[in-house]
Amino acid sequence: MSNERPVYMGPRLKRLRRDLGLTQANMASDLDISPSYVALLERNQRPLTADMLLRLARTYRMDMSELAGDGGAEYTARLQGVFKDPMFTDIDLPPLETADVATSYPGVTEALLRLYTAYQEDQLALADRGAGGERVAEAPDPVAEARRFLAARRNSFPALDDAAERLAQTIGGQEGLIAHLKTRHNLRVRRLPPDVMVGSIRRYDRHRDEVLLDDTLSGPSQAFQLALQIAYLEMRRDIDAVLKEGSFATDGGERLTRKALASYAAAALLMPYSTFARAVEMRHYDVEALARQFGTSFEQAAHRLTTLQKPGHERVPFFFIRVDPAGNISKRLDGAGFPFARHGGGCPLWSVHQVFRTPREIVTQWLELPDGQRFFSIARTVTAGGGAYGVPKVERAIALGCAAEHAGKLVYTRGQPAGEIKPTPIGTSCRLCHRTECTARSAPPIGRQLLPDDYRRAIAPFGFSDG
Repeated sequence: MSNERPVYMGPRLKRLRRDLGLTQANMASDLDISPSYVALLERNQRPLTADMLLRLARTYRMDMSELAGDGGAEYTARLQGVFKDPMFTDIDLPPLETADVATSYPGVTEALLRLYTAYQEDQLALADRGAGGERVAEAPDPVAEARRFLAARRNSFPALDDAAERLAQTIGGQEGLIAHLKTRHNLRVRRLPPDVMVGSIRRYDRHRDEVLLDDTLSGPSQAFQLALQIAYLEMRRDIDAVLKEGSFATDGGERLTRKALASYAAAALLMPYSTFARAVEMRHYDVEALARQFGTSFEQAAHRLTTLQKPGHERVPFFFIRVDPAGNISKRLDGAGFPFARHGGGCPLWSVHQVFRTPREIVTQWLELPDGQRFFSIARTVTAGGGAYGVPKVERAIALGCAAEHAGKLVYTRGQPAGEIKPTPIGTSCRLCHRTECTARSAPPIGRQLLPDDYRRAIAPFGFSDG
């Protein structure tokens, strides 16, 4: 009597095949089975026996424990996440039925996930086109393309997290980055003055087998650049697989997205998902403490907090924004449903625009939007560059925030009784905010009729009719 235990793992087998860049015929040839049998396995119409698991592990040098897990669990978690969208609230979708669909019909599940992601991207593109109230023919915007790609996926890429976590175990922490480059790629790391680097902070010299770093970089920045180089060297296939999910109108949009994904992978190497997710719980989302624990900068740790939405292992969903003193937004990530202004500046009453007066000091703030939604944010300045006398520095402000219902999990809300919370009334932007009494307003909102001020001048910059 056979002791083999059948396992159904169609979705996982399909992902493995795609990650390896193989067709069903390629995999069939490697495993000495027919292409039709591979197709049946991927559709969960045939079980995967222990013998076949062993054959997969040997052929593709995979760990048996990675292959033998519950293949439908990830699809189930992702599908359940999609069904939390408000558009489905009036439909009865029991978790058991969702799990049955994800496990028994992986092809249908993947089609639904793709459609939902495309729907999110289209919604964001529509918001970009319509934010100004007019329909105008605009040139393709690479930055907007990259932001839509990240926003549609809530800046969460579990495949990159998993690959980075495996690689991080091999590297052995920040102290192992240099040794790993030498052992795995025969690359030496050299630190050189800015005048020798000629405008670069990192350069991969293929001819001399060297990775060159600007020696004025801070410790966390040097570690990040080394992790980024390793990501480009060893995670290119993983990054390409994620990138193929998008559709780009411009080469620039695709390049910016690739850059963002590589940075995501580098952060995942320095702050592996499982370890970092446990640490945020223990430290109650204390960004400074997390940065010290993982040897990163404040901004790197804050940025990583926006990525903790791996299905089944979610933490508090955060949004993140980075602005300069002129109000220009250089980075915007949303995992918490915050309605960022897609054109123009944000609300001047938000503390992220005011923390330049108190450098390096964390400022907390409760926010309330015109529709009643409440959020909690922390804001602080960060510095890029510098490191030596005369080396240019750039001061920016970053804000990290979450919906009010999650704020109690953060160290920053300790000692704040709920009854004493006084949120700051803010808007998305002046053109989209209808708080007529706001004295900080810089422009009238779309659709409101202005009143003349021949006989009366209100406290607010503009007066509006009631109609």
